[in-house]
This record gives sequence, C-alpha cells and structure tokens, in this order.
Amino acid sequence: MSSSLSNLMISLSEGEQEEAWLTEAGLARLFDDSLAEEDSTVFLSTLTRTQAAAVERRVTSLQQTLRRRNRQHVPDVRDIFRPPKETELNVEVAFSEQALTYRDDHQKLTASPNSPDDKLPNFKLLRDKTGQTRIGDLSPQDMKKVRRLVLVEMTALFDTAGIDLKAHKAVKVKTKESGLFGVPLATLLDQDQRRAPGTKVPFILQRLINHIEEEGLDTEGLLRIPGAATRVKTLCQELESSFYDGMFPWQQLKQHDAASLLKLFIRELPHPLLTVEYLNAFLAVNKLPTKKQQLQALNLLVLLLPEANQDTLKALVEFFKRVIDHQEKNKMTLNNVSVVMAPNIFMFKGFRSKITEQQEFSMATSTANIVRLLIRYQNLLWTIPKFIVTQVRQQNMESLKKQNKDRAVRKLLKKITTDKPSDKAVPEEGSQGFIRVQAPQFSKISMAVQLTEELQAADVLTRFLSQDSSVTVKREELCLYEIGGNIKERCLDGETYMKALLQLNPTAEWVIKPVKPLV
Repeated sequence: MSSSLSNLMISLSEGEQEEAWLTEAGLARLFDDSLAEEDSTVFLSTLTRTQAAAVERRVTSLQQTLRRRNRQHVPDVRDIFRPPKETELNVEVAFSEQALTYRDDHQKLTASPNSPDDKLPNFKLLRDKTGQTRIGDLSPQDMKKVRRLVLVEMTALFDTAGIDLKAHKAVKVKTKESGLFGVPLATLLDQDQRRAPGTKVPFILQRLINHIEEEGLDTEGLLRIPGAATRVKTLCQELESSFYDGMFPWQQLKQHDAASLLKLFIRELPHPLLTVEYLNAFLAVNKLPTKKQQLQALNLLVLLLPEANQDTLKALVEFFKRVIDHQEKNKMTLNNVSVVMAPNIFMFKGFRSKITEQQEFSMATSTANIVRLLIRYQNLLWTIPKFIVTQVRQQNMESLKKQNKDRAVRKLLKKITTDKPSDKAVPEEGSQGFIRVQAPQFSKISMAVQLTEELQAADVLTRFLSQDSSVTVKREELCLYEIGGNIKERCLDGETYMKALLQLNPTAEWVIKPVKPLV
C-alpha cells in the first residue's frame, strides 16, 4: 500500500518535515525568532524526557539541514528542557516513558496483529479519583494545548520504538462543493449545520446507520455481502437528488444496499477519514511491539484528528460494535467486520482507483488489526490521558506565574480581586469542608455542598436537582464543570471525587450547566 499511497502524495523535502512538525507543535520560534508566536518556554518546561527528546531530535536535524544550506544558525534548545498489570492502562505516566522502560527491560514479547477476537486483552483504565477526561470535556483553549502535547508524545512513542514517521502533504484533489458522495467532510457538515446547528456527524451517514438498525442488525453477512452494483449506483444518484427534500423512498431500501451505500460514502470521501496527515502513523501502529503500545498510539492519534473526523469515526465504530453484538445471527464477528471495513476506512477516492483487487485484499489484511483495535477499545480511545491533562494544568500555572511577574498585570489582578470579593469564597469554603456550586442558568443560583471523602460529581448533580424542581433539563444533559485555577474549563466525569479534585485545583469554581448538545 505504501508505494501506491506515495504516488498520490508528495514527500516533504529535507528540512520541511521538521519545520512542519515544529510548527504544528507550536514550536516554530525554535527555528525562527521573528515569528509572532507565543513563548515556547512554558510548553517545553512541561515535557517529559522522551517528549523533550523527540523535539530535540527534530531541532537538531533542522539545525544540520540549515547549516548545510548556509542559513542562519538556530540556537541550541537542549538547555530549555527539564533534564501495573499488563491489562491495566496507566494514564498517569507518559506512554513514551512507559515504552522506554519496556525497551530497557529487553522484554521479547511482540504483538500479534492477527490474534483471534477472544485473545485481545481486556484493557482497562486505572481509575483516578480526579475523574476521566474525554474528548469534548475541555475548553477549546485547553484542547489546543492538548493537541500540541499529544503530537509531541505520539512522535516520542514512535521514536522510542525506532519507528520514523514520514510526513506527507496531499496532492490537491478536485472536490465537489455540495452533495453527499465525494464531498469533503467539512463541506458536508457545513451544509448540514446550516439546517441543524451543532450537527457533529453528516446527516447522510446518520440516516444510513439508522436505517440499517431500524430494519434489523440480524441480516446475515451485513457489511460483507454487497448490494447489486447497478442498483447501488442508481440509489446513490437518487439520494443525491432527493435526500434533503425528504423524497427518498427509504422503505424500499434493502439492508445490503444500505450497507453498500454506507461503505461507498466512506470510500468516496476526497480525503481519508484518518486524514492524509496521519494515515502513515495509523499504518505504523502495527510496528509497535505490544498491543498496549498499539492501543496507546491509537489513543494519541484519535486525539490528533480534526473534530469532524473524530466524531464521524466514533459514530462508525459505535455502529460496528452494534453490528458485532448481533453476530450470532448476522455472522459478523469483530474480525469479519474489521477485514471488510479496513479498506474503506484506509482508502480514499483518488487512491482506490489506482490499485488492483489483489492489492485491496492485501491492504485489508494489513490494516484489519488497526480497525479491530478501534472497535474493540473505542471506550478508551476517546479519553484524554491524565498525564496530558496534568501537563496542561502545569502549562496554565506556569503561564499564570509568568503573567504575575509583570507589575501591570499584578495591579489588574488586584483590582479584579477588589471588585469581586466573592472570588475568595471558594478556597475559604473549601478549607472549611464546603464548596459553593454555582448554577447561574437556573432559578437556584448557587448552593453550598459539604465535602466528604466519598462525595462525587454525580452526587452534587443529584442534590442540585432535588433542591430545584423548576429544572426541566434531563439529568444526562447536565454537567458539573471545574472552571478556573489550573484549568480553563472541564466537564466532570460523574465518578470524580470532589475532595480529591479540590486538592488538585483549590482555586477552581464549580458550575452546573447544560452540556453542549450532540446531534
């Protein structure tokens, strides 16, 4: 596949790859001081040794390239850096650090990409009292920091295994500006969001999935047996012309035809669902030595995907899991679904037309393991590891310290404190065993909550709803948020222990408000 794929992409020239990587990580100032970008020192100060080594390698490589080109000397950045059970996922220690320990222990165990469904380990996250953080729980400002850290961590993880990730830039593909099939994901969502703001997954994909489920998931060979090619082509044309008008005859659509349309939709995307940028990294997951490291790499790669790709991929793997749940009737096991769907997910419009059926079969075999992991461990992969959230908290605190060194900022903060004396109430109440929970969007604006060792975020929501009968929002649509201190904003997992979190972020405010609606 790699040679065929390379024909459709242009390798970045010497030096360009390092520059592009450093720029994406928000570290462009390390090679160009003239750039008006935020100071990199705070970001660099929170990196682990393996993450720092990944940055250092690319800066060193770029330095050597620039010297060869007789360009200006780039300052050496080395001085900037601060020098469980197998089935349990430790998310408190950087994955790359864990991989380094594994490598140094010279363990000989290797991953088996084609192990049977029932041989995949039952990985589980070690529970943390301060709660899990999932994609969508953090503010856009903190998610920007997450993405930069994840890029460095993902690269460090592959570096530790001796895997060199070659970046590519996609050749421009002619795309449609409207319609359903062969339309860029962002364009599809834009046209759907004009009809229903907040839409996360294209309407056409949602409708096809709903239709298949409404008609029943017991159909034997679902996703594997194709619909008649000529009929599917006709149906595709009918959908293009009548989907948004509501005139498409869904009641006449057969299961295998609907499944073929779903696969066609994914294949016809002008750019791969896993993105051209990270497709090689997804493929390289198979080269990592253990299933745990493969899972950790996929976790990081999912976090790196654009939001639209994350949401659409999640909708797909959740659907695949529901298909597999009916395997006694439809005969579609995890392995069967993965082998069938892998070529659709890893190929895209321009690529598919250039390979033979034999190459497509070979590709299905090599990529099925990755799709199996995406389906099997989907509940883990859309979680932000605690060590990344911890680094975000450290960056926020370091940034605050730097701001406080500026006298003008200190005066402004003092004025704000004077104007808003209630801000002091949170740490004072917390020290007395209470927190004050705000609910500005509801009639009961705030309430004091006594802390105990066992009090969880879900308990706070229960207490609030029991005291304010005027709230018409459903329990599952509400969230208790941690706001301020060392985090911008975080929607709390219901099993978060409030006393433990208060110790981690003593100056935070606690606010109950509706979760942003997911369509």
